[in-house]
Amino acid sequence: MQLTLTFIILAMTIVLFMTNRLRGDLVALMALLVFVITGILTPAEALSGFSNSVVIMIAALFVVGAGILRTGLAGMAGNLLLKWSGDSELKLFILLLVIVASVGAFMSNTGTVALMLPIVVSIAMSIKVSPSKFLLPLSYIASMSGLMTLIASPPNLIVSQTLVDAGYEKLGFFTITPIGIIATITAIIYLVVIRNVLLPKEENRSQSDTGYKLSPQKLVKEYDLDDKLFRIGVPKGSKIIDQALSELKLPATYHIYVMKIQRRATEGINLLPITYQEMAGPTSIIQENDVLYIQGMAPDVENFVLDNDLQLEILANDDVQELISKNIGVAEILLTPSSSLIGETVSKIGFREKYNLNILGINRKGKYLLQEMAEQKLRFGDAILVQGTWEEIDLLSRETQDVVVVGQPREHAGLAAASGKAWVAGMIMLLIVGLMVFEVLDAVIAVLIGAILMILTGCLRNMDDAYSKMNFESIVLVAAMLPMATALQKTGGMTLLADGIISLLGDFGAYGVLMGIYALTVVFGQFVSNTATAVLFAPIALAAAQTMDASPYTFMIAVAAAAGMAFATPIASPTNSLVMTAGGYKFTDFVKVGIPLQIIMFIIMMIVIPLLFPL
Repeated sequence: MQLTLTFIILAMTIVLFMTNRLRGDLVALMALLVFVITGILTPAEALSGFSNSVVIMIAALFVVGAGILRTGLAGMAGNLLLKWSGDSELKLFILLLVIVASVGAFMSNTGTVALMLPIVVSIAMSIKVSPSKFLLPLSYIASMSGLMTLIASPPNLIVSQTLVDAGYEKLGFFTITPIGIIATITAIIYLVVIRNVLLPKEENRSQSDTGYKLSPQKLVKEYDLDDKLFRIGVPKGSKIIDQALSELKLPATYHIYVMKIQRRATEGINLLPITYQEMAGPTSIIQENDVLYIQGMAPDVENFVLDNDLQLEILANDDVQELISKNIGVAEILLTPSSSLIGETVSKIGFREKYNLNILGINRKGKYLLQEMAEQKLRFGDAILVQGTWEEIDLLSRETQDVVVVGQPREHAGLAAASGKAWVAGMIMLLIVGLMVFEVLDAVIAVLIGAILMILTGCLRNMDDAYSKMNFESIVLVAAMLPMATALQKTGGMTLLADGIISLLGDFGAYGVLMGIYALTVVFGQFVSNTATAVLFAPIALAAAQTMDASPYTFMIAVAAAAGMAFATPIASPTNSLVMTAGGYKFTDFVKVGIPLQIIMFIIMMIVIPLLFPL
């Protein structure tokens, strides 16, 4: 009875996964609860997945990947693409896929695609080629790169843990790398051959790069502020020392605005010169040796300097970073239709006092208003560029009655904080790899050390930033699916499935059974996530290998490889879903490009896996 009930629950779970009407983690949790309610699993068994080392490692890997992304370490590869490829589109295509495979060896495939997608779209637009020729191959190679290292894909970790639980040695960090290299080279050759035949070429509106113009740096450029930013020194004897900005009335007198103040710390014993930055506000008092960052027209700034015995130190023509730092940034806001700010002048609404932010400019139907803004009446449809601390911008983003913040201030704050720390993230990544390769520490401990170092060294701003980068849907999905193997084991379902495959294909020997398990895993992988597929098929493959007296490693690696081959549909892999929208692909594009690749990879894998890992 329990055996039949187990298969019914699993069948319903798979159907719900395939229909995609409910989130995967919710489906897995529902199935887990049913197993407990029916008495198939005890509460302790059902919750055991949440303490599994694989789940902890996956969570920590999200943090490590975020640090690599935030610091720009992985992005450096993309920036070198055009430089290396020259004018050759083919060379660019191949270089792109090689870099994606290299980055994907240490990051999740979803993170890799999310990182490279805007870079690829920007490059495609710059060379006047449809991004659709690049984005589908980008997704496929990102998925294929999961076979490069043990930590590159959840299925690798799952099959390794399955082996450990059964009393076998775990997979090494580079055990599956030869398989990954062969698979990636095969896929790249296939994609190069068919790129002008099967990949769509037509442009469509979703391929515009306008969606990537909201970074703080691009906002400063877009509002044409980079040639209106000046750095002013306040030497001894200046007339404005000890005066508050509200007393100076700079906007009314000179039509200029003080954005921030850089000041040297004077308290305590300072063996080294320590400087810090603070937001400029009405109550800010100017001190000797302050550095003021000012927005305005050059003649107005020069008049201010001459009248007050100041020093024009740097004219920041191209230095857009002057308004963007770890603590201070810029963002664009829109007025809501019912905003109480509509019809009011900037001076009357007291924006600085109310929100603790400066208004730098107003975008009114493509016309940028940067001077005499105090008397401008705000209109619905205006986009306003504001500057202040990231915390204040984040607080403003929660204001929904009057304004809407465009973009993601928390994300941009993290990027600003991690700026210049790519080498730190690189050293942490090397440390993790070294600890795992030489087995100095257990893999999960090595990754946890890396995750903590990403936070302590500032590659991520804080713990909140780290938690925000974890994909809890994937974490909960894995944790909830792992005990299902226990249910199959307890009820005899695992033995029944393994025996069924053996009875059907046993006449062809262990090789025939391996082919059958690989094929079934691939088919399920087109409709169910690679994680869920690996959780379901890893114990079945292990049982089949033990029954056939074959090497369990061969079967486990076959499952890990097959689980990541989600090429024929856009629903099983998040990377496919990402590029489907950005590239304007149809469902049929995945079918006509993905199925031939599936067939080719089946042939290659069934030759290579038994050759490198004999049955």
